[in-house]
Amino acid sequence: MRVLIIRLSSIGDVILTTPVLKELKKKYPNIVIDFLVMENFKDSISGCPYIDNLILFNKKKHDGLKNMIAFGKELKKNNYDYVFDLHSKVRSKIISSTIGSKVYTYKKRGFLKTILVKTKAIKYKVDNTIIKNYFGAFKVLGLEYNGEDLTFGFEKKDVEKLEALCLEYENVPMIAPGASKETKKWTKEGFAELSKLLYNKYGKKPIIIGSGAEYEMCEKIKELSGGLAINLAGKLNLKESGALLSKAKFLVTNDSGPFHIARGVKCPTFVIFGPTSPEMFEYDENNRLIYLNEACSPCSLHGDKTCPQKHFNCMRKLSAARVMEIIEKMGGS
Repeated sequence: MRVLIIRLSSIGDVILTTPVLKELKKKYPNIVIDFLVMENFKDSISGCPYIDNLILFNKKKHDGLKNMIAFGKELKKNNYDYVFDLHSKVRSKIISSTIGSKVYTYKKRGFLKTILVKTKAIKYKVDNTIIKNYFGAFKVLGLEYNGEDLTFGFEKKDVEKLEALCLEYENVPMIAPGASKETKKWTKEGFAELSKLLYNKYGKKPIIIGSGAEYEMCEKIKELSGGLAINLAGKLNLKESGALLSKAKFLVTNDSGPFHIARGVKCPTFVIFGPTSPEMFEYDENNRLIYLNEACSPCSLHGDKTCPQKHFNCMRKLSAARVMEIIEKMGGS
């Protein structure tokens, strides 16, 4: 049996497919799994031991209706028994319909519910976790949900890059202050104050990770901490960040890609939620939720540029002392 799984983006959503891939290989050891992802997100899934062939969607080459149809026709030659569309948007629908195999997708949020949340008519309440929704697409193969055991792969060369940095990183606390939307970010002042507390507690400067675009924000956090943090934003690629997190004492992060990378390398994680729903995921002794549960939260599907209520209490009221208290209580000692 040969199947195609489509999840084009983004970092976290791609990594969240790995529990499904693992269960597929467990139930059907001889299955051939092809995985289609956008080329700029390939590092989220490359090296996954449960994928046989990684297929890349190149925007310059494959975008546009004509090109997507041609791309789908090429994939059709692989004679897939099943196509599982875990993206379920225009691009993936065009490609999967062109392939012509049996196509299965997961239950997405209803259109009316999306409109009501976006217009602030109702609070956002998830129907199920993202991974459980993914598993729903595989009922035809008798696949059963078996937890959120994420996988993120990296290589020896990625660890060697860390050694070239000439800094202490093993058993050091890590911070990832970035996020795709502004309201999903805890305050810079909060992260800076937490950096001081972490340094005082563990005697090691916490390491800040992020993209190149997040460098200035991370540098500001470092500055506000009085230099009691190390800013590696923009200095590591995705795989190298995964290698770093695999050696970390723990990670404190927002609802963002690093949260799932950390889970994929089994790094203890403390994740901060504000405007988005923490019920999208499950938590255990290795992954702890930090959430004030303000009356107006969750208020957004994916976060916003500014707080709809103008006060940003869900993040602003969260103190570094409170975060540190949770870290110490939950085993970050």
